[in-house]
Amino acid sequence: MSNDGGRAASTGASRVNVLRLSGPCERWDARDADFIREILDLVGDKWSMLVIGALAVRDARYSDLDTEIPAISRRMLTLTLTLKRLQRSGLVDRTAYAEVPPRVEYSLTGLGSSLLSAIEPLAAWSAEQRTEIRRHQDAYDSGVTST
Repeated sequence: MSNDGGRAASTGASRVNVLRLSGPCERWDARDADFIREILDLVGDKWSMLVIGALAVRDARYSDLDTEIPAISRRMLTLTLTLKRLQRSGLVDRTAYAEVPPRVEYSLTGLGSSLLSAIEPLAAWSAEQRTEIRRHQDAYDSGVTST
C-alpha cells in the first residue's frame, strides 16, 4: 500500500476512491454509503421501529410509549435517545403544550409515515418466517447445520 493510501485509511479520510459498491448497492453513489448505514442503523434499531409503529396508530405522550411498547422502559427511551434521534432526522415531531401539568406529545411526520411502507413488509415477512428462522437458529445453536 502506498503511503497516501495508508494515511487515508489511518486518519479515517474518505474512502470514495477505493470503495466500490457492487450488486444491488451499485445504484447508489459510494459517497452515500455512510449516510445509508446511518439511516439504516436509526430505523433498524428495534426501539425506533416500535416507536414508529406505535405512533402510526396515534400520537402519544412519552408515558404512553413506555406502556404501549412491549419491553421498553422510560430508561430505554431516555438512554438510547430514541425519540430525540427520530426527531432529529425528521421522522417524529415533538409538541409541547403550555398546560399545568405540562404535556408533550409525539407524532409521526409525513417523512416518518412514509417509512411505514418499508417497515410493514419487513415486519410481516419476519412474522411469516418465524418458525423456519427459529428452526435454523435452534439447529445452529445446537451445533447441527442444515442445508
